[in-house]
Formats: sequence, structure tokens, C-alpha cells
Amino acid sequence: MTLYTHAESNTRKTWLLITSFLIFIIALGWLFSFLLNSSIILIIAITLSIVMSFSSYWYSDKIVLRMSRAKPIEKKDEPELYRLVENLCITAGLPLPKIFIINESQPNAFATGRDANHAVVAVTRGLLEKLERTELEGVIAHELSHIGNKDMLLQTVIVVLVGVVAMLSNIFLRISFWSGMGRRDARDSSGLILLALGIVAAILAPIAASLIRLSISRKREFLADASGALLTRYPEGLARALEKISADPNPMRVANNSTAHLFISSPFRGKQSKSWFTKLFMTHPPVEQRIKSLRGMKV
Repeated sequence: MTLYTHAESNTRKTWLLITSFLIFIIALGWLFSFLLNSSIILIIAITLSIVMSFSSYWYSDKIVLRMSRAKPIEKKDEPELYRLVENLCITAGLPLPKIFIINESQPNAFATGRDANHAVVAVTRGLLEKLERTELEGVIAHELSHIGNKDMLLQTVIVVLVGVVAMLSNIFLRISFWSGMGRRDARDSSGLILLALGIVAAILAPIAASLIRLSISRKREFLADASGALLTRYPEGLARALEKISADPNPMRVANNSTAHLFISSPFRGKQSKSWFTKLFMTHPPVEQRIKSLRGMKV
């Protein structure tokens, strides 16, 4: 039995969520096809969902590592880091992931890969230089928890499906304006109502899908914090690491919206509003909440 035996229930919830998202996309495709009096968008919705989910499952880690300019290292390059990861993997009952270094001064890290046997942990140079051993251990345990909790597959597929929703909405808006709602008589009052409803759905659907993705990302960060603290039996290490990471002023040159949610802390720097509306669009929970939760744990 391993630390992540409880992940089976999380796996069921993950697949239920993915299935629900796929149903949402198919329903959206059907709605747009109905309004345009053509099955083309429904066919596109189903095809894109399948093809892009399959592609992201097999190739997402390579894409993310290339975007982050991460370089693989061997044990001789960073022996202390390797030993730390090896020890935590033994404790967690996980296979040793590949380890990559990102040549950035901002302390940060992420995990990616399609499953535990094909996982990658990437850390920045700044993380190795600025964190103490117990703090670094807390960060690595957090990332291994993402692997153990099977978060990487969920995050990858959800990002892809959100992208599909955005593309479908864009296609619908373009076709509807070009063709005047297909064969339907847009001059009829019911046609105008349908057009208005379709446009509203096309505008709101990507926003709703993005909010769902961000909400999932924030919840999985809390779960990885808790699992990582249980793995090291020292929540204070991760709490102090989060304080240092969030306080570091250095920007990350490779930061972008596509991969920001993967990092242990948002790679973007600058003043952030604390309003409830802004928090809806945050990729990570507020650091203060994460630290408070960690320091309230009893292990």
C-alpha cells in the first residue's frame, strides 16, 4: 500500500469530470449545428475532442518542456537533487521521474507527463539556489503528489477540451455572421431569438469552460499541498517554500498562459487584485490560503 492508494476515488472523479466535459462539448456542438441547420459543427466537435485529447495524452509533456526550455539532467549534474527525488519516490511508492532544469532565476517547479511511468519533474535554477533543503523537499513532494494523484492527465485533457470549446464558439460566430444562420430565416422573430441565444452561448461557453478549468486547477493545488505535506511529514517546509517563491520578484521569461497552471506557484509577477472577481480567473489559490492550510495541518 502506498501514500496514493486513496487516488482511486480521485481517478473516478477525474474520469467523471472529463466525461461530463465531453458531453458538454457535444451538446454545444449539437446546439450550434441545430442553429446553423447543419451537422458540420457537431462533427467538428466530436472529431476535435477525440483527436486533440489523444494528441495531448501522448505529446503534451514534450510540448510543455519545449515551451519552458527545460533541459534534462543526469544524476552527476545535480546529485543532491537526484537523491532527494529518489528518497521521496521510495517513500511515496512512485517510479523515479525524469528530472529537468529550467534556466530561470525565479524559484518554481512543475510536473508533467501522461502517467507515473512517464512523468517529468522540472525545477528552475532559482529554486535550487534559493531554497533550503526542507523547503526544496516540500516543493518536490508537492510535484510528486501531482503525479501520484494523477493530476497531470486531468489538467492536460481539461486544457485541451477548453480549447475545443473556444474553437467551436469561434467557428459558430464566424459562420453565423457569414451565412445569416444558415438556411434558417434570420428575419423571422424566432430566428432572431435563436441567433441571439446562439451568440450568447458562443460568447459565454468559453468563459464558463475556462472558469471550470481554473477552479479544477486551484482545487488540485490544495490537494497536492496536503499530499506533499503528508509525504514529508513536515508541512512547514512547503509553507516556507511558498512564502519564498511568491515573494521572489524575478519574472520568468518562459511564462505563458498555456503552462502557468502547471507550476507550483503562478510564474507571473506583479500586483494582483484580491477582489472575488479576479480570484475567479486565478490559476492558483491565494498563497496566503495555502500557507494557512499547511500550517493548520496535523501530521
